[in-house]
Amino acid sequence: MKKVLAINSGSSSFKYKLFALPEENVLAEGLADRVGIDGSSFEIKLANGEKHKEEVAIPDQETAVNLLLKALEEYKVIDDLSEIVGVGHRVVAGGEAFSDSVIVDKDKLQTIYDLKEYAPLHNPAEGKGIEAFMKLLPEVPEVAVFDTSFHQTLDPVHYMYSIPYKYYQEYGVRKYGAHGTSVRYIVGRAAEMLGKDAKDLKMVVCHLGSGASVTAVKNGKSYDTSMGFTPIAGITMGTRSGDVDPSVLQYIMNKDNIDINQMISILNDKSGLLGISEISSDMRDLENNADNKAGLAREIFIDRVVQYVGSYVAEMGGVDAIVFTAGVGEHDSSVRENVMKAFEFIGLDPDFEANKSNGEKFISKDGSKVKAMIIPTDEELMIERDVVRLAHLN
Repeated sequence: MKKVLAINSGSSSFKYKLFALPEENVLAEGLADRVGIDGSSFEIKLANGEKHKEEVAIPDQETAVNLLLKALEEYKVIDDLSEIVGVGHRVVAGGEAFSDSVIVDKDKLQTIYDLKEYAPLHNPAEGKGIEAFMKLLPEVPEVAVFDTSFHQTLDPVHYMYSIPYKYYQEYGVRKYGAHGTSVRYIVGRAAEMLGKDAKDLKMVVCHLGSGASVTAVKNGKSYDTSMGFTPIAGITMGTRSGDVDPSVLQYIMNKDNIDINQMISILNDKSGLLGISEISSDMRDLENNADNKAGLAREIFIDRVVQYVGSYVAEMGGVDAIVFTAGVGEHDSSVRENVMKAFEFIGLDPDFEANKSNGEKFISKDGSKVKAMIIPTDEELMIERDVVRLAHLN
């Protein structure tokens, strides 16, 4: 039986799923956590629900890959490594170099490393993960799947910043977006549920998790998106600020005598829900907290989502569906309810009873002019399908 691995590497971890072909059944999944950090661990969950976890030193990505391949054999998920016929890797930043997923060779791997300025926490770790698999499974095609590639269909009107044009020409400064792999899955699944071709639809996808973005999708393609040159921009997030007047940065830097690197760290790691609430970056911790700042953080998050959804409805000249996905979008009924209420005026008729529970479904009433939907995302499935497509494993 042929099998494909989907890998989602972070700066200190990677998640994985092993798919069987052609059924796309998940045979195993898990996580190598705290790679390069004390207290690292490796875990695997088998198709029958059985779980195994061990505390083990994982100094680098290659060690993590070795642990994964060893576990797949030890727990009889595979009989031999030759059963793995492709490996797909999520890569955050592809810049303008990659408008689609690609089979990685040494030159393309170097380009992924060269794009590290666009995603300094992600691209180097993802590159190391690819490099480790290339070393340990040298005959197996490695496919890079870029978060940014889905957004390469943006028009310059939507991706250019209103700064001197030379910064785009010389340094590639523009909006690149993120979460494109997730949005691509959602668009296909939403079209199936609506019984229409994605090319005939206008939708807004709300990928609401710790990292969060809103994407306008018109005729099956990314039309505009909230994240920008980096994932800091856009709506309020767990620890990221979202949009901020740049003059505020200069003002704070002068007041606190800090440099730009410290300021960017504050915007990335200490802002958003955490910064406003001073309690937590997790919506679940804020929902029932009596502290006024916790409630304010939730209200600001919802308000920013509404602002972006509304602007995209106007940009596209209407909308057929508003879709909620990712951790908050899939599990926070209050956030969904409040966003839906904001768009009753354009013909969205919410089904508040359906919205009380989670899972893939419509959360608008049958006659609603604008549909509202919950669709759990599946980035790993999209990665697997790109491996099959590009490596011709059909």
